Amino acid sequence: MELSEEHRALRDAVRGLLAGYPARAAIEQPAGYDPGLWQRLCKEIGVAGLAIPEAYGGAGATLLESHVVLAEWGRQLTPGPMLGSVLATQALLRAGDDELLPALCAGDRIAALAWQGEFATAGTGRVSGVAHQVMDAETADVLLIATGDTLSEVATNAPGVTVEPADVLDATRRLATIRLDNVAARHVSDHAGPPAWRRDLACVALSAEQIGAASRAFELTHEYVQQRVQFGRPIGSFQVLQHRLAEAYLRLEAATTASWTAAEALVAGDPEAGTLAAMAKVHCSESLAAIAGEMVQMHGGLAITWEHDAHLYLRRAYADAQLFGAPGEHLDRLATTLLA
Repeated sequence: MELSEEHRALRDAVRGLLAGYPARAAIEQPAGYDPGLWQRLCKEIGVAGLAIPEAYGGAGATLLESHVVLAEWGRQLTPGPMLGSVLATQALLRAGDDELLPALCAGDRIAALAWQGEFATAGTGRVSGVAHQVMDAETADVLLIATGDTLSEVATNAPGVTVEPADVLDATRRLATIRLDNVAARHVSDHAGPPAWRRDLACVALSAEQIGAASRAFELTHEYVQQRVQFGRPIGSFQVLQHRLAEAYLRLEAATTASWTAAEALVAGDPEAGTLAAMAKVHCSESLAAIAGEMVQMHGGLAITWEHDAHLYLRRAYADAQLFGAPGEHLDRLATTLLA
């Protein structure tokens, strides 16, 4: 996938900043990520508001620019609220809310979007329910509760809010279960977009991180087999490994195409955006798992040590495959749509 000159400049700027903040160090911080890095990215590059109009405090670009940033985020396995920020700000934008968006775009506040849960809203403006696998809930200032087309805002420190950290396979992405017990909520909008739209947005945004991680895993593996010598020559000269690397490269190219095609369709409002989002989720999940698996295999015993990053990419691959629905669920959706 050939990026435009503007996208390459954005990619290089983000990559340069992320390079100085290794994921391994960030996950040891109390927040699970480096708040200073997030502030720099928001203040210097405006990553949180790239796809938000200037009227709401954003940069006035599109989700394609966010796609570039998300790919770099996945490439470094950077912990932090980038993916969750895209979901939250887009939900607020669709709702037409100008109260919270400027602070989110500036990086001054963090919102966690809970859209895969069961909530009931009482007529008195209170919400009860539970949602699992909520990103950024532990460090968010506010929770955005999506029920159907309705969006409500809840303060994370409000009485009746419980945030339970989840046990995660991927230490670079913290998830939590949130429980609301008759919590006071600010009604944001009854026109915040249907659940299917949020699902497609989440799958497409996640696919950007996945192709970024797959790209870096492939690069590191390719570099290693050129350096590792066995039987007097680099192991990359062995035909069997060359074939496996070639297959991994083809997987990477196919996943990259699927991800960007889905992103472009989502931005254009293409009626096939939902189908393409499902295809991206399946392709990118399976490709990242396969490439990360080859990374571990070709690095040998080194890959299973804590000091090497190979296991982090493998953990990310397996965890991402289940996030927002396993590939099998999206295959079933594709079968229903395409074979109807």
